[in-house]
Amino acid sequence: MDFTEIYKQTASLVAFSPGTHFLLTAAQDRLIIRRSDSFEIARSWLVDTSPSPTSAALASTNTKQKGRVEEATNWITHAAWSCDSEYVLAACTKTGVVSAFKLRDETWTARIEAGAEGLVKAEWAPDGRTILCFSEWGLRVTMWSLVTGAATHIQYPIHPDRGYAYRKDARYFVLAERHKSKDTLGVYDAQEAYRLVRHFPLPTSSLASVSLSPTGNCLAIWEGPLEFKLYIVSLAGNVLGSFSPEQDPGFGIRKVSWHPSGMFLAVAGSDDKVYILESLTWNPIATLDLPTRTPAGVHIWREPAGWLEATHGRGFLSYERIQSPVSLPTTSSQVRSKPAKPASSARPAPATPRGASGTTQLAFNTSGTLLLIRSAAMPTAVLLYDFPLPSSASQPPAPATSSTRSTPAEPLVPRLRTVLLHTAPVSAARWNPEPGRAGRLALACGSQSVYIWSDEWVFEPDSNPHGAAGEEDAEVAECVGVPAQKFAARDVRWAPDGKAMILLDEDTFCCACEVEEEGS
Repeated sequence: MDFTEIYKQTASLVAFSPGTHFLLTAAQDRLIIRRSDSFEIARSWLVDTSPSPTSAALASTNTKQKGRVEEATNWITHAAWSCDSEYVLAACTKTGVVSAFKLRDETWTARIEAGAEGLVKAEWAPDGRTILCFSEWGLRVTMWSLVTGAATHIQYPIHPDRGYAYRKDARYFVLAERHKSKDTLGVYDAQEAYRLVRHFPLPTSSLASVSLSPTGNCLAIWEGPLEFKLYIVSLAGNVLGSFSPEQDPGFGIRKVSWHPSGMFLAVAGSDDKVYILESLTWNPIATLDLPTRTPAGVHIWREPAGWLEATHGRGFLSYERIQSPVSLPTTSSQVRSKPAKPASSARPAPATPRGASGTTQLAFNTSGTLLLIRSAAMPTAVLLYDFPLPSSASQPPAPATSSTRSTPAEPLVPRLRTVLLHTAPVSAARWNPEPGRAGRLALACGSQSVYIWSDEWVFEPDSNPHGAAGEEDAEVAECVGVPAQKFAARDVRWAPDGKAMILLDEDTFCCACEVEEEGS
């Protein structure tokens, strides 16, 4: 694995283009486009983040009271590619300004001024020609078209970060709204200037988030942090099902993740239990109790102690393989060794705040064969569950009714396959987005390294003494040091093609690329 130089960045605003040909970086008030093959600068813009006259007038009183304005006020807070890599946007929420630039025409620019309602978030719509701007205080969301220059306003969105979704074909836009102190959902036609298609009330009293099914047929919505209640609603407004555990865990839902096929839904709360719901009745077919002691037959990989000091952060080293069963380290029992760079300084590490509990990450890989689970009670551990493919349940023929119903039920129970143990809390874990490499996982722990787990390892026929029985052990876990003096990988992001990744520190970043063999 090759590493690039260390580059400056602001607010972790670094992203590969959808085609992986370019790399977008925001550094203070400047946008930089680099070529992904040579990392040479291809474009650079100095973004005008000066506030609009309205925003300047509103901020003038605060400026006089404070006596000075911090220099970081005009820095870029949001940056993103359009879906076709033709445009990029840069937004400064503190001044309420969004700028758009065209990659092939360095002189073309567009500017959006939020005005008195303010700005909390700006992003591209899936068509790549519309910019969504969410105002402060949940007043409205505005869709600005770069083609016509027209703006469409929708009032009272509940959450600017998790209360909306586009269908996979980008035809419909669903938005959770609050009207007259009641939760509602609006369905809008994105191809017809966001014309309202349906608007209906929701059964929730204080909606926490929404998650659209990969098939686009239904929507999962759930209550706030004090009530464990989930509903499945169709885009027509019908309630298809609901779920609440028999024993109330006392707090609400923390994580929800759809299976890529849309046939299953994983739901987790603060009690370290993961419920797997099926899409026919929306009842749980399996309940995963996160273990404190691994059962026999589970692969246990542990990060070698002191390997960074021994290798001086260069090269790679395999995890240590431990025989199960093993007691997993928890926040109450774990004794932390001296960290060279404390993981608590990692910005994207929400797994270790005091008093936190429950599941902190729930993620299927792109093929849906593996389920990743992280818990606040075990911040240094990553649990990987084997999840059977939905097709395996329908393959056996049905000679008898009783056997038909009992045979598919067994393969649909996820099984704990692998546990990865680290010396520091895990701050980020992400699956490879390339479907052909679905069994590849990258992790960061706020140290001078990145961690790779993969089930793509293939034994040569002569080198595998176990024969076919050894295929289940065909996985590898490696610690890869970052050859830099002052760098701690706090977050990791894959390139869209899955062949490279971005490693992020607080205000710097580097890229790691796979070394391709000659002739491959």
